[in-house]
Amino acid sequence: MQPELLTLYTTQVRNQLKTKLNLSNVHQVPVLEKIVINCSVGSQAERKQAVEDAQAELGLITGQKCVVTYSKKAIANFKLREGEPVGVKVTLRGRRMYDFMMRLVKTAIPRIRDFRGVAPKAFDGRGNYTLGIADQSIFPEVELDKVKRTLGFDITFVTSTNHDDHARELLAMLGMPFRQRTTPKAQDTAEAVEAAA
Repeated sequence: MQPELLTLYTTQVRNQLKTKLNLSNVHQVPVLEKIVINCSVGSQAERKQAVEDAQAELGLITGQKCVVTYSKKAIANFKLREGEPVGVKVTLRGRRMYDFMMRLVKTAIPRIRDFRGVAPKAFDGRGNYTLGIADQSIFPEVELDKVKRTLGFDITFVTSTNHDDHARELLAMLGMPFRQRTTPKAQDTAEAVEAAA
């Protein structure tokens, strides 16, 4: 059975994007290629144990085994040797990618306290969007009584387009809750008019 988000993309989003972005060919329509989740535990005490915990929790959240990342050079100030484990990462594609994004936008993000939307400008200039998560406990898969340490991680959405605007439209249509640009309050506008007069 096809993931719900992929069905939404193929039946509605793709045609809407083609029309909205004024594209002549359906193959020009941006598509989500992969989601990369990267978690660094470099500053944590007991680094080796922290990496194991991160590997277990990220595996639980994504449903896929994580790869351990190692330091490329030694940094004395951080008590870091070359080749030491400093974090974990996982790359999601296909069904797991769409399932993860569905859980992220429908379940996890709304659980963030005082949430007002994600930053609409966090694109890299090549159509990729990175979202920072400060705490893994927003995911329902994580059992709060078993959490040993707070883990923050970056989630990068890699799209097939090089245009940030096209990628923003794609992610918004897939449910990404971007923060609305705030408009000046009527009172502030009225005060500005009075000051100008």
